Amino acid sequence: MACGSIEVAIDGAIATVVLSHPGKFNAMSRAMWRRLREVFRELPARAGLRCVLVRGEGGHFCAGGDIAEYPAFRFRPDSLRAFHEDEVWGGLGAMLDCDLPIVAAIAGHCMGAGVEIASCCDIRVAAPDARFGAPIARLGFPMAPREAQLVARALGEATARELLLEAAVLDAAEMQARGFLHRVLDADVLHAHALERATRIAALAPRAARLNKQTLRALNQPAALAEQAPEAIENIVTRAYDYADSAEHREGIAAFLQKRPARF
Repeated sequence: MACGSIEVAIDGAIATVVLSHPGKFNAMSRAMWRRLREVFRELPARAGLRCVLVRGEGGHFCAGGDIAEYPAFRFRPDSLRAFHEDEVWGGLGAMLDCDLPIVAAIAGHCMGAGVEIASCCDIRVAAPDARFGAPIARLGFPMAPREAQLVARALGEATARELLLEAAVLDAAEMQARGFLHRVLDADVLHAHALERATRIAALAPRAARLNKQTLRALNQPAALAEQAPEAIENIVTRAYDYADSAEHREGIAAFLQKRPARF
């Protein structure tokens, strides 16, 4: 029985990751979560890669989790914990830890797991038909704590509360107005636009991109958001300027002064 897949295609400096589960609007199966973790652990180590583009197959991003699998494990605390903490967070955590910039191209259903995956991406663009929600209250269960923290941080707490407590479903225009989406554009140009953004990112300084992601990730750690913020920032600052003598840094400055494109 097919349980979906995570497909990866690499073209030069850009990797395209495709969520694919035909007939289920790309709902995430347990196997897909495990594969997502593998993919995002492997991609940053590949030489020459500078950006990742994530999209769904067949006009939808991801409709949530594969509910058909749930009766086999959701009714026991130990197996439910393992699912969320090891499999789901394994995949999401690998995306969050990825130092490569991630662009999401979102169309159609973006529910539950889809919102979580999109929340791990740096740049989010969507088609007008995209719909966002996490109506799991209708299924009788809450969002797991780490996942709720991720979603609240990316969407804003007010929107997260609306999605979780009201089972609200919001359209792309509303999600752009609330700051979750960077751009909404016609479905027929969505992928090309997302690829254009990924290409633009890939043309810039790759080490700078990785360092920016590391800094933003560190600043989003709980310690950096509470009383320990000065200490957390000091830890970041300790290594923040190690790039000073790098070839990339020298080339960027030299190219600007010489009025020519940088060759990263």
